[in-house]
Amino acid sequence: MSKQAVVLFNMGGPNSLFEVEGFLKRLFSDPHILNIPNTFARNMVANFITSKRLQAAKSNYKAIGGGSPLIRHTLALTNVLNALDSQCFYTYCMRYTPPFAKDVFEDLRLRGVESLVLFSMYPQYSTTTTKSSLVDIKQALCESRYSPKIRVIERYFNNYQFCELIVKSIQEALGDRDPSEFTLLFSAHAIPQSLVKKGDHYPYECEQNIALVKEILDTKQIGFKQILHSYQSKLGPIKWVGPTTQSVIASLTNHKVLVFPLAFTIDNSETDYELSIECAHIAKEAGVREYIVARCFNEREDFAKFIISMAKGAFAQS
Repeated sequence: MSKQAVVLFNMGGPNSLFEVEGFLKRLFSDPHILNIPNTFARNMVANFITSKRLQAAKSNYKAIGGGSPLIRHTLALTNVLNALDSQCFYTYCMRYTPPFAKDVFEDLRLRGVESLVLFSMYPQYSTTTTKSSLVDIKQALCESRYSPKIRVIERYFNNYQFCELIVKSIQEALGDRDPSEFTLLFSAHAIPQSLVKKGDHYPYECEQNIALVKEILDTKQIGFKQILHSYQSKLGPIKWVGPTTQSVIASLTNHKVLVFPLAFTIDNSETDYELSIECAHIAKEAGVREYIVARCFNEREDFAKFIISMAKGAFAQS
């Protein structure tokens, strides 16, 4: 068996309607998501938010098949990775739904894996996503009897090969359509403005990611009518980074729109429901002439090869 392993880490998602409540409670109990220092108070607020959002969340998941597609796509991706690279073992852990980090690390310990690369499925770093997962992973390792050598790939928004994959995905979504007739909208997951003031560089990394993609589009002479940037999935009355994806789409009357989910590498409820159903309805109501959502990379072989290349580079570092 391989002594090296790569662990893809992500937030997770409920596999069924039964798992939605637990997913929401874990999500809102996370101090990196709900910034309330007192654990008891934070859990009380988390339970309140969960009870308020539960039925709507279940309805949303029901509309996309009864659960999140994230686990299914991630499992398929690890199968592709293991088929392409027999010298390493590829697996995954999730922050708010199984498989949890502690269980994955116990499996790796029993396999005799001595060296790990932790690979973030978030291209841009944020305290709400990457840091939260890494803190959880560190805690799981501290509580285990497992102490492998670890390297971390925590961001790759400015990796040229990755940005080329984004351009390829955009081209595939366009098909034979003329890009000059379309507004290209990069939609990223929102974070509270308060976190940006505390030093979270996530919006900056999103902007730099888009800037590099624009350079590649220019090189390939792929010209869109305009290129915009927005944020989705805001929650509650506090101030979030913006503008919102919903408001931008609503303003694009008579436009043709192609949305690329910038902050996601694996399709989930935010892409399959929020972008592909909720925002599609907004687009229709606003008189958008054509509305397309590009797929995430999921189990694409070119994305798998990118992960393998990044992981081998990390293993090669002393």
